[in-house]
Amino acid sequence: MDKNTVIGLVLIMAVIFGFSWLNQPSKEELARRQHVRDSIAAANESAYLAQLELERQQAVADSLAAIGEATLDSARLVKTYGYFAAAGVGVEEQFTVENEKIRLTFSNKGGRVCAAEMKNYTRYDSLPLMLFADGDASLGFTLFTSDNRIISTKSLYFQPIISKTDDAQIVTMRLAVDTDAHIDFIYTIPNDDFMTAMEIKAHNMSQYLSPNTSSLDMQWQSLIRQNEKGRKFESRYATLNYKYVSDDMERLSEFKNDSEKLAGKVRWVAFKDHFFSTIMIADDAFTATAVETEIMPDRSEFIKQHKMEASVAFDPNGVRPTKFHTYYGPNQYRVLKSYDQDLNGEDKLRLQHIIPMGWSLFRWITTCVIIPVFNFLGKYIGSYGLIIFLLTIIIKLVILPFTFKSYMSSAKMRVLRPQIEEINARIPAEKAMERQQATMALYQKVGASPMSGCLPMLFQMPILFAMFSFFPTAFELRGQSFLWADDLSSYDAIFSWDVYIPLITPYFGNHISLFCLLMTITNIIYTKINMANTGAADQPGAGMMKWMMYMMPVMFMFIFNNYASGLSYYYFVSLLITIIQTYLFRLFVDDKKVLAQLEKNKAKPQKKSSFMQRLEEAQKAQQQALREQQAKQMKSNSKGRH
Repeated sequence: MDKNTVIGLVLIMAVIFGFSWLNQPSKEELARRQHVRDSIAAANESAYLAQLELERQQAVADSLAAIGEATLDSARLVKTYGYFAAAGVGVEEQFTVENEKIRLTFSNKGGRVCAAEMKNYTRYDSLPLMLFADGDASLGFTLFTSDNRIISTKSLYFQPIISKTDDAQIVTMRLAVDTDAHIDFIYTIPNDDFMTAMEIKAHNMSQYLSPNTSSLDMQWQSLIRQNEKGRKFESRYATLNYKYVSDDMERLSEFKNDSEKLAGKVRWVAFKDHFFSTIMIADDAFTATAVETEIMPDRSEFIKQHKMEASVAFDPNGVRPTKFHTYYGPNQYRVLKSYDQDLNGEDKLRLQHIIPMGWSLFRWITTCVIIPVFNFLGKYIGSYGLIIFLLTIIIKLVILPFTFKSYMSSAKMRVLRPQIEEINARIPAEKAMERQQATMALYQKVGASPMSGCLPMLFQMPILFAMFSFFPTAFELRGQSFLWADDLSSYDAIFSWDVYIPLITPYFGNHISLFCLLMTITNIIYTKINMANTGAADQPGAGMMKWMMYMMPVMFMFIFNNYASGLSYYYFVSLLITIIQTYLFRLFVDDKKVLAQLEKNKAKPQKKSSFMQRLEEAQKAQQQALREQQAKQMKSNSKGRH
């Protein structure tokens, strides 16, 4: 560091110290600044103390207001609930009770089951399967008190008491009036069952309830959640069903909002989804029952809302408790039917009737033939796709004689076609009656009948309709995969789209189901083979009929595209087997031999069947009436000319 640098630094330091010394505050200035600081501190302290005072005053005011509000609420509760004022206030608490099959959530508000979950099943998207969740459903009973008040149990708070036995868990929800008067809702949940029990039992309540109390009005409602993949298909099977004590089961409309006031005693009411239901069963009966169902908007997470209002017998003295049973479980035929095994006659519940299986004849075939065979195969075979295949083969073997007879009738009509055409060429079209008589005479001589091909098909129709009802409602198919179908109870989409297409989306959906597509293609092929087999395509004017026959499979595709893939798979396999049978029949049935046998029959003496006799008599009567009409017309024309 040189001399100039040292001099520069000294001068800079001198300037800094000199400036600080010359500008230091005087004693008066220091005193003034201290005064300002003290004033600011005092002001801040005053503001802080003022804030504390405000908070204290607010706390006092809140306390006084709370005391006044409590006094006001107490008066309001007494005015509203009377004897039940103590139960009119509380904090809602929930707890869960479960067994091997179901998980029920209870709420102390209303003393009810507020949620029900199926433990061993899930939704189509693998989420827990809820029959209903908190907020979806409600159950309440109306109390008419001796001090002229009308109170719903839905707004009251119950005291829960939980106990256990070897066979069940018992939840008692107690609605107390005083220490020695109460109403108990007693729920019994068996250890391994879908069916639960409920009792309503009063204790020393006669003085608190209206003197003429002999029944309770109940209100039950629930939103039905979408638990299956196909909303439209699930909505079709989500219904409100009910059964009278001494009569059959009935249901509200599944396609529109509907309601009904039921006359007579009702044994049970079912809030039914496609594969699961909540069923309320009265040990005695429901009376003055009204039921209602409402379809929810398409974008809602719910499909429908079911409601029920009814009256049930009630003893305020508690000598005879009001008893119910509630079923939370699957719509599985064997499970529902099992609850009738110890009952007789009119005592039978017939819960299995909530499963739609068509008319009585079709239901008989399904319950007595198809379901037993289906369940038998299910004991030994794990793949339900294979079970459907084997069931189809069994059905085809059973109706094979009818199928063969139908084919032989078609073969006879086919080989006789040249002779029919000869008759048509010999007799002009103006003489339709004469042409028909000649044709029938030919059929009689050779021993053939056009009706013989229709009757075997009529015998097969009940089976076809029974299968149509069975597969969409077969609980066993739910969630069962086969080949590309991940759920045989729903559609098997191989192609989907999100764009709304008018006339297509409402009826066809936004997807294409592969089994349905295969069924349609196979049906078109079978139609072509069948028309060639019967010669229908070669008949005069058959063009329109031909196109109509080909349009039917396409129409069926629109119907079945949203249906259970198990049903489309069954029809696909059934049609495929029918095509194979047709080719085998052609292979072993010689048309020349059939014609030779028919020609041989001409030489045999023919005895007219009663059907043919009636047909000929009808034709003769028709001809006679036609001649008389022509003669009358000619006579009338002759008079007109004169």
